[in-house]
Amino acid sequence: MTYDKKIVNRLNRIEGQIKGILNMIEEGKDCRDVVIQLSAARGAIDRTMGVIVSTNLEQCIRESIEKGEETENPVKEAVNLLVKSR
Repeated sequence: MTYDKKIVNRLNRIEGQIKGILNMIEEGKDCRDVVIQLSAARGAIDRTMGVIVSTNLEQCIRESIEKGEETENPVKEAVNLLVKSR
């Protein structure tokens, strides 16, 4: 799978969020504020994983259809991948 610039941009933003959280911890910011930012970073990671899996799934299904193969297995694998990530 080829990862496009949008995925890299998402991950760069997440990296910035994590660095900001580290700064908050070093500055002794309130626990609630740190947890809120951690939750936001986790949400961004979850959405990025969803984009990666869905993009890859779309590509796999197209290839399976072109080869005349079943599309059930790629769908099951994608769902399992997302479930395991939680």
